[in-house]
Parts: sequence; C-alpha cells; structure tokens
Amino acid sequence: MMRCLCLFLILLAAAPFQGVAQMPSPYSREAFVQGTDTLPYRKLLPEGFDATRKYPLILFLHGGGERGSDNEKQLTHGSGLFTSPVNRGAFPAIVLAPQCAASDYWAQVDLDRSSYPIGLEFHYEKGPTRSLGLVMDLLEQYRKAPYVDADRIYVMGLSMGGMGTFELLHRLPGVFAAAIPICGAGVPETVGGYAGKIPLWIFHGAVDQVIAPEHSLDMVQALFDAGARPGFTLYDRVNHNSWDYAFAEPELLPWLFSHRKADR
Repeated sequence: MMRCLCLFLILLAAAPFQGVAQMPSPYSREAFVQGTDTLPYRKLLPEGFDATRKYPLILFLHGGGERGSDNEKQLTHGSGLFTSPVNRGAFPAIVLAPQCAASDYWAQVDLDRSSYPIGLEFHYEKGPTRSLGLVMDLLEQYRKAPYVDADRIYVMGLSMGGMGTFELLHRLPGVFAAAIPICGAGVPETVGGYAGKIPLWIFHGAVDQVIAPEHSLDMVQALFDAGARPGFTLYDRVNHNSWDYAFAEPELLPWLFSHRKADR
C-alpha cells in the first residue's frame, strides 16, 4: 500500500509539469527569402501595433553560440529586454532578431581557436558574408515599410553580433541612429565613415577569455582619434557574458531611443 501511495504521489507531482502548456512567444516566426537563400528571423511588434503609425526599429544580432536554423536560439540572450512590460510600454518598437546559419558568421572574419582569447582576422574587402548580406537586404525591406521610422533604426549585438554591429556601421553608415556593440570586435581603420555620425555605447568585460577586451579598446581609441566620443563601459572581473550586465543597465534603452538621425 505504501509503495502504491508513493508511486501515486510521484506521478501526481510530475503531472502539472507535463500538462502545462508553454506560453506562446511574443516574437513571431518569420523567414526572409532571397532567391535560393532563406534567413530565419523573429519579429516583435509593439503592443497595440498600428500600421498607420511609425515606430523605431531595433536590429538585434546574436552571438556565435546561437547560430542554426531552428529560429529559436537567437532569443537566448537579450530577447527578454524587449518583452519586459515596462520596456514595451515605455519604448514601443519593432525588434528584428535574425538567426545566422550554423556554418556562417555575421562578420567577415577568420577565427583561430587554437588558443583563448581567440584570434581574429577581418576581411571586409571580401564583402559581407551570406548571412550578413541577407540581414542587410532584410533591413532594407523594413526601411521601406510605412510603419518604420527611418530616423530611428538601431543596431545592437553581442559577441559575434558585436562584430556584425561594427561591420554594419561600416557598410551602412547612413542607416543607423545609434548602435550598441557588446563584447565584439571590428576593424579600427574603418571607423572614419561613421565616427561622429552614429552614437555608440560599447561594452566589454575586462577579463573576457573569448573575445579580448583589447578589441573594443582599439575601436574606442580609433573612434576618439577620428573625433567621436563613444560611450564605453568596461566591467572589471567580468568574463565574456558582459551582455548580462549591459542589458541590466537602467539607462541602456533610454540612451538608445534618445537618438534620431534627424538630430545629427
């Protein structure tokens, strides 16, 4: 009898977890098709979306660990920042979160993983990668949408997405109103096209063992040398997950949404 009772209690305890339906994500599943190529992406619309209004647009680029084709993993880090009821109410915006193919990168870069932090060698002269090219085409499509405020298009990304952010600023210097690269890297010699034109807030962990903080330091120095004054936050004793700290910054979204291209 006792054995039966114990078994019944175990099954009863497990039942709620088996029967609870997951809440649907507020991010819709989308796919951008360009010829034979497909870019999966998620889209978040403002609550009470009205197609007759104009909204800011945020392009969010995930890190290398979230590559694939499930159209899911790119929401692992940062997606909750935009679905917070407080933030959705205070900063209504369209958020696009594309997913990079497993065999590709957001940035045109060769990686050497034989030691850590990893070695990086950029080759912007080759043009954008397939995945970044699709992102650029996707962004161009949304820029033309009547409900997108072309003066308030923002880009932010972490790790590989931080590299993609710097590269997009180089390739599309006239598109973005502000940018947030987190624990990324770029080519310092290319900042001249956007230095002083696009406000940046750059983040990195001081003990990052994946992407060395010197990469962000070099970008900041190059921007200063070009006359820009970017925001820069270096977290002491923080490793590669500096995005956790950046997303917790109370001024992050107020800073981002305060910028408009028309103000420059």
